[in-house]
Amino acid sequence: MNKVFKFGFLGVAAFIAAFIAMIAVFSAAAMFLWNVLMTEIFALPVINYWQAAGIVILARILFGGGTGRFGLHKGRFHHGNPMREKWMNMSEEERREFMRSHPRDCHHPPFFGETENAKRKDAPGGDGGEAGA
Repeated sequence: MNKVFKFGFLGVAAFIAAFIAMIAVFSAAAMFLWNVLMTEIFALPVINYWQAAGIVILARILFGGGTGRFGLHKGRFHHGNPMREKWMNMSEEERREFMRSHPRDCHHPPFFGETENAKRKDAPGGDGGEAGA
């Protein structure tokens, strides 16, 4: 059954009213913050309510709104991610083996191309350092 028919006309009307109220509140907040901060910090002109609404909409288009309930990209990280799909299809034993075979810091490159052992030996105060000499 379609969700629009499930909630009826009043549910859809309430959703639209809530959406318009959210835009109104965000626009008023943007106008207030712009007029208080941007005019003082960068000497920009004062804006009106409709200009603030345009800035809010433009920011939503340019930067997105996240992946929340009302986000345009809802579920973007849950579908089409091959690594996640592989992980979800693994058994508990396969997951444990995968975690054992991959070091926790494998995504961090070595500092200036050094290996972990070289970093420890050359570190100040370490075994190979010249702190005592």
